[in-house]
Order: sequence, then structure tokens, then C-alpha cells
Amino acid sequence: MKKVSFLQSIHVKFVLIYLLLILFAMEIIGVYFVNKLEDKLVKNFKDSIELRTKTMQYSLLEVLMDKEDQETPLKIKKVLSGYNSSDIAEVRLVNNRSVILGTSDSDNQGLVGQKMTNDLVKLSINTEELQDKVYFDPSTHKRIYVLASPLKNNGKIYGYLYLVTKIESVYNQLDEINNIFTTGTAIAMVLTAILGIVLAQTITRPIADMRRQALAMAKGNFSRKVKVYGNDEIGQLAYSFNHMTKKLQEAQATTEGERRKLTSVLSNMTDGVIATDRRGRVILINDAATEMIDVSRETILSQNIVTALGIERDHSFNDLLNEKESIILDFSTDEEPYILRGNISVIQGETGFVSGLIIVLHDITEQEKIEMERREFVANVSHELRTPLTTMRSYLEALADGAWQDKEIAPRFLSVTQNETERMIRMVNDLFKLSKMDRADDPLNKDWINFIEFFHHIIDRFEMTKPEYISFKRKLPNEALFVEVDEDKMTQILDNIISNAIKYSPEGGQITFRVKAQEDSIEVSISDQGLGIPKDKLKKIFERFYRVDKARTRQMGGTGLGLAIAKEMVEAHGGTISAKSVEGKGTTISISLPFDRSLEDDWS
Repeated sequence: MKKVSFLQSIHVKFVLIYLLLILFAMEIIGVYFVNKLEDKLVKNFKDSIELRTKTMQYSLLEVLMDKEDQETPLKIKKVLSGYNSSDIAEVRLVNNRSVILGTSDSDNQGLVGQKMTNDLVKLSINTEELQDKVYFDPSTHKRIYVLASPLKNNGKIYGYLYLVTKIESVYNQLDEINNIFTTGTAIAMVLTAILGIVLAQTITRPIADMRRQALAMAKGNFSRKVKVYGNDEIGQLAYSFNHMTKKLQEAQATTEGERRKLTSVLSNMTDGVIATDRRGRVILINDAATEMIDVSRETILSQNIVTALGIERDHSFNDLLNEKESIILDFSTDEEPYILRGNISVIQGETGFVSGLIIVLHDITEQEKIEMERREFVANVSHELRTPLTTMRSYLEALADGAWQDKEIAPRFLSVTQNETERMIRMVNDLFKLSKMDRADDPLNKDWINFIEFFHHIIDRFEMTKPEYISFKRKLPNEALFVEVDEDKMTQILDNIISNAIKYSPEGGQITFRVKAQEDSIEVSISDQGLGIPKDKLKKIFERFYRVDKARTRQMGGTGLGLAIAKEMVEAHGGTISAKSVEGKGTTISISLPFDRSLEDDWS
């Protein structure tokens, strides 16, 4: 699980939200308080100025109404200078034509008699009403309050009073109050943060415990319990979480047990199992199935089932869902057959919703091979018996028709009939031998023999009866090699192989006999210089009734079962038999028999 950062912590979020709420409330209160205080202070300042203005107006009206007084300018100056204070920067008296009659600023006495161009004064003259405005003085970088007020008496205007006041002090007071409020807010925020951390811990501690327990549960640890700190909603949540942990532990144990059972069943099944989701993608496959279709688990998972099985040309996933019977998967090659049968089972809920399917793969290659061999065997036996029986019937019919009276033809016909009968007897005997070996009714009577001496005896027997145009060559070790074999059956094996070598050896040909001792086996080989066997037919010569050249084999009296019998007997001894051949140069039949060199000293 991804680690929670500091800013993403619920503890930090809780404190931040708490602080933001307090800060928001303080800001709202501060803005409202400051605005109201500013309005009140400014209003009080203006009221104070207006009150002093009225006093000033009264004094100036007394001077202006006495027109015959020659000292009016001096009196105006005296009255105006008497109102200089820390709040009032300058006071001017202006007549109806905007001419300055007097000023309280001693440095601006030169302006007396000049016309004033101030817009506020003009506006007051035009409206005959009091006009005021707060300005920002660019020279001093301070705010000033300017007031222009008419001097009225009984509806008659005697002039206008122009005041420039220092209202910056009001805003300085506001700044001090703002600083005090800001400091108080900061102190309140710090205290609130401390209190928020303490309060947040009481809420977030159980949640943090539940988070740690959830992480432990994700890793499979259900042993931990969340501490219950109270009986409130969070306490009830902690209690419910512990109850859920217990139930999950029980469910996980049950699920794990079922999973182990299923895994064990799937792993030990000899049949392949493939499961898909509702879209046909492979979601499960056991080891047997990966071996059967020769794919890796990583490659086939999430792959479409029809693509994985290589049947996309003949089937779609919907075809498999509607398939009631099994499908045959033929992976055979030219060298080896390989056939699988897939039994399909659709995974369907009670509502009829299809969530996927399961395909169970069975290897039916051996069954198909057995069935094919059975059909081929029946056909071969029928053919092998039909040929001599047809020949015998023809010759017997000819004898019955009077050929028996012909002294030249009758003996030849009887000889052919006798040969065909003997060939059928040999064939039936060979089939009987194979049948007994297949049914294990012919147990081996093993005994320890010196194989070199035994092999020499077999070769000597054939050397007395072989044609003169064939020579034998022996490459046998001088040491004694003892093996445990059934002497009669080993004699049959070697007789069949040597007989075939003699049959197919050309005039002047040589048959070579070899024995070589290996670490745990002895290798016996018999090589001839005959016609050889084509490479594509070499693997089939040990099959029943198989003949490389059928016409020539029948002409030589073979049944096509000799090498098949030899193979069965060699394998019964725990050995192997194989063939090597070069067409036109000859064939070598090799037999490998178990051999224990450690027993050699005992026999010696």
C-alpha cells in the first residue's frame, strides 16, 4: 500500500481544517470590526472638524458682516490663525469669486488676493453646499481630509471656508488596532493549533490504529486488535472493525484451505485444466495443461482460449459455449501423432449469466494409436491369412479337378500348399507369442549367463547352416560378461535378428557381430551389408506386420512379426532395441541389456 504523506494525514487535515475555520471566523470578525471602527473613527473625526468649522464660521461671519471695518483682513487672519492645531493643517477663507481672503498658514500669506482653482471649492460655490473629500497627498504620502463649506447667514453667503485636515492619524490608529488584532489572531491560532492537535489525537488515534490493522490485514496478519477508546461512534467503529477482522480471519482460513485443496487437486491432476472468464480470456491453467499444449503460464494467461488452443479457424468462443460435446485437438506432426480431447463445461450462475468455461484436456494419443493399430492389425492379419488361403484353395481346387493324377504337377502343388500351411502356422505361433507377452502370461525365467560364450554358441549354430556366399565377422571381447536373461527368449531374439540379416545379405556379403560393455549395460549389435532401409521407414520396422518390401518378404517366407517379437522380449528384459541403416549399404540392429559390472568379481 502507498505510504501516506504528511500533508495527506487525516491528523494534519483535521488540525488544518480546525485552524482554517478559526482563521476564517477571525477574519470575518476582523474585517467587520475594522470596517465599522474605520467608519466610526472617520465619522468622529469629520464630526469634530465640522463642529470646529461651525465655530470658525460664526467667528468669521461676525468679521465679514461688518463691511465698514477697515481691519477686516487682519481680523480674518487672526481668527484663522487661532484655529491652527495638530489636526488642521491649513484654513482658508474664499469669497464668492474664489479669491482667497485669508489663510492660517503663515508661509502661504502670499496667496491672499489670488484666485483659488481647487475643484472642491468650485463645486461648493456652484452647489452652495458643504463639500468634503479624503485625498492622498503625494508630497507627504499621507491622507488628508479637505472640506469646503459656505458661510451662510439668513440665506446669504458671505464666503467659503476651505479646510485641509490631517486625517492620517485616524488611519494610524486603525493600523495600530489592526496590528493588535493580527497579533491576537496569531496567538489565538497557535493556541488553537495546540488544542486542535490534542483534540485531533483523540479522534485520529483509533483511526490510525484501524489503518495499521488494515495494512496488517492486507499482509495476512489478523492477530492484531484495534483498541477501543470509548463508546462513541468511533469506539463503535473500532468494535465493529475488530469483529470484521475476526470474521475475515475465519473466512480467509476457510478460503485458504479450499484454495490449497483446489491447488493440490489441479497440480496433481494428470488431465489438463484451463478456465476462462466470460470473454474467453484464460484466467487459470494447471501444470499438466501447460505441458500438454506446450506453452508457458505467463504466455497463455489473458490470451483468448481459441487462440491458445490454435482452433481460431474452426471455432469461436461462442461456439465453445454452445458446444455440448468434447472437441478434438490434433497437434500431430509428420514424425509423431499427438491428439487431445477437450471436455467443455460452462460456468453459469442461477440467473443464467455465463461467467466463463472450463476445458479439461485428456491425452488420447495412445488410445488413438491403439485403435489405429488394432484396425491395422486386423487388416494385416486378414491380408496375411487371405493370401496363403487363396493360394491353397486354388491349388487344392486344381488337385481336386484331377491335377493330383499328374505326377509332375501334383507334388509341386502339394509342396506349395504345405509351405503356405507352415507359414500360417508360424504366423499363428508368432501371434500367440505376442498375445502371451501382452497379457504377461509368459514370465521370464532369468538366469545369470556368460553372454559372450552364449553369443558365440548362437553364431556357431548359424555358421554351420549359412549360405557359403555370406561370411561372419566376430568382434567380441575376450572377457566374460555375465548378464541375467531368459536364455530361451534371448535365443529367439538373436535367431530372429540373425535370420533377417542372412535373408537380406547379398552374395559376398558380411555379417558383423559386436558386443561392447558400458558402465551399466552391454551393447549387442548385428550388422549386415544388405539393401538397407529407407530413413523414413526405419522407425516402423519394429511394428507388427510392417514390411519394407512386402513382396520380397513374403517370397522369403517372413511373417512381419519377428522384429516386433524381438522388441517385446528385449523390453521385457529391461533393455532397448534400435536400428541404424544406410540405404544400399546395410542395416545394424542394436540391443542394450542391463549390466552390473560390480558383480563381475563374484562370478569370477
